[in-house]
Amino acid sequence: MISLDGKVVIITGGGRGIGFGLSTAFAKAGAKLVITGRTESTLLAAKEKLESAYDCEVLTVAADGADEQAIAGVIQKTVEKFGRIDAVINNAQASASGKMLVDHTKEDFDLAVYSGLYAAFFYMRAAFPYLKETKGCVINFASGAGLFGRIAQSSYAAAKEGIRGLSRVAATEWAPDGVRVNVICPLAMTEGLQKFKEEYPERYAQTIKGVPMGRFADPEKDVGAVCVFLCSDEASYITGETITLQGGSGLRP
Repeated sequence: MISLDGKVVIITGGGRGIGFGLSTAFAKAGAKLVITGRTESTLLAAKEKLESAYDCEVLTVAADGADEQAIAGVIQKTVEKFGRIDAVINNAQASASGKMLVDHTKEDFDLAVYSGLYAAFFYMRAAFPYLKETKGCVINFASGAGLFGRIAQSSYAAAKEGIRGLSRVAATEWAPDGVRVNVICPLAMTEGLQKFKEEYPERYAQTIKGVPMGRFADPEKDVGAVCVFLCSDEASYITGETITLQGGSGLRP
């Protein structure tokens, strides 16, 4: 197992869903965690589970990704607590997924862009001076919705493709400073997807037919493991990449 002992990792949306899977993977790897999100009770519950199971240090900071000052506070509290930042993982995202483009409002677009693209920008910019000191890295989450133009995902896809563009520029600009920036596009099982499977088994079965491996990714074992690798010294020459974790359904030239 890759060891990240002593590394400090910020995970947005780290209290539930894919984010909690990521938190678990990093806790097992020995990292010190900072998990953020909008709901403090969710973060505190996740902290209790992680610390009791893996004997790790977890700092929780409730923050809205669209709030620039709140994000500055996350960075400040992280440095005050741990003295360094080694990685930032921008996982959190809200959107009006499921709504057709012509039915979108400006507010729907604002939700996706501010919670995703702006949040990634704010975290990256605020953390950069500390990432430069540690030769750290950023992992930003994008989506097959943007790569492949999936129906009823217009604002979500737009935000995610904006994140990919931002990431590529940052990878180029920050490489001379030893800071790496990569993008993950996962197709992972979440609580919401599990509920969909239970309520609409036939539609779920039809969806899974489009995944050659016949399953969705496990947030910890599949997605988290790749993120741990990307934050390790073993991935020191990987930057500017978009990695699709979609069980073969993300094939592209």
